[in-house]
Amino acid sequence: MKEKVLVAMSGGVDSSVTLLKILEMGYEAVGITMKLWEYSDFGGNNLQDNNCCAVSSINKAKLVCERMGVPHYTIDFTDSFKTNVVENFVDEYIKGRTPNPCVRCNSFIKWDTFIDQADILGAKYIATGHYAQIAENNGNYIIKKGVDEKKDQSYVLWGIPKNTIARTILPLGGLTKNEVRQIARDNKLETADEPESMEICFIADNNYKRFINEYASEKVKTINNGKTLDDKGEQIGENSGYINYTIGQRKGVGISNPSPLYVKKINAQENTITVAEKKSLFSSECAVSSINWLINEPHFPLNAKCQIRYNGAGADAIININDRKHLVNFDTPQLAITPGQSIVFYNDDVLLGGGIIEPI
Repeated sequence: MKEKVLVAMSGGVDSSVTLLKILEMGYEAVGITMKLWEYSDFGGNNLQDNNCCAVSSINKAKLVCERMGVPHYTIDFTDSFKTNVVENFVDEYIKGRTPNPCVRCNSFIKWDTFIDQADILGAKYIATGHYAQIAENNGNYIIKKGVDEKKDQSYVLWGIPKNTIARTILPLGGLTKNEVRQIARDNKLETADEPESMEICFIADNNYKRFINEYASEKVKTINNGKTLDDKGEQIGENSGYINYTIGQRKGVGISNPSPLYVKKINAQENTITVAEKKSLFSSECAVSSINWLINEPHFPLNAKCQIRYNGAGADAIININDRKHLVNFDTPQLAITPGQSIVFYNDDVLLGGGIIEPI
């Protein structure tokens, strides 16, 4: 009897080729599309096709499954998504932080909830189209970077439950994006030339300021214009409300200066932003909360490559514990270390774990 695999189907080329690969590997497949959001509730251009929750994407996923003779189901995860992802996204911005909703979605929806669904449907494994690899090392399952450096998505997987790795299949980790598209074309899949998915899937027009003001209008209605400060704490201008800025932002600062000014600090309590020249945004340390290890609990101090943004390069650092807090000290200063963002730990191409960046 073939072992059953639940395949996450978004209606894009990656999930379509994932399904194809799962069938080629000899598994019984069931296609599952997760309905996560209703775009019409909070405006934006909800007619875009390149997002995973649009009706057109669900229909494409269903079409691909039908063509391959695989049952397809759409399951409503909107309540869980709203609670675990959207609410956190909004609350973090209100606190003056910059969240990463993709990490939250993978941690709480695409793995935790998806594994529960697999148990309900009697499936041993789940499969997704993430560009990362899973390997066995002395009886333990680990996550490694995908071979396509430009598409590697291991960064957003640091928060998944460790005990789910052994039940996960990532067929695309050993392929490049170009190879995946070619496989889709060779097999005449309708999704072969689908565009890349959006950065924030539940904000159709990618305008997070509009979204927060509509979604959390009662929470943000008292956030008015505030002070813009220099590095010495002196007021040099006015901001449009701290919630409209992120650490490292240059555009929209609204201060004339011989050298460009960047947002260095956000103070939600005082409704102020501090701006400075780029050289002042470098720092050699940060604290880390909500750490999740995907390996056995390591010994400290721990040397690792630490990556502080999705498309950033990892930097050599030492992770230590001081007064029950995890601290990261970088060998070289890093630009715009941003509270609320993820910091992810690697040993070569092996994903060790990660956490949320906090100020010291």
